[in-house]
Amino acid sequence: MVELASKQPGFLGVERARGPDGFGITLSCWVSLEAIRVWKDERSHRVTQERGKNTFSERYEVRVAIVERGYKFPT
Repeated sequence: MVELASKQPGFLGVERARGPDGFGITLSCWVSLEAIRVWKDERSHRVTQERGKNTFSERYEVRVAIVERGYKFPT
């Protein structure tokens, strides 16, 4: 999905983390709420989400948030 997402207008990147217990988080970053909506409605993305819900995930959660600013060290 990252390869497909990276071809979508407004895609900024993705970050992932997974613990030893299997708990994971994936953060995809987009330029606007409209770009997120377009990605959410993309057919291949919807099909993969359904397959994941029915096959791999006991539960999942989606959060949409706006980041006002970010910092990192070292720069």
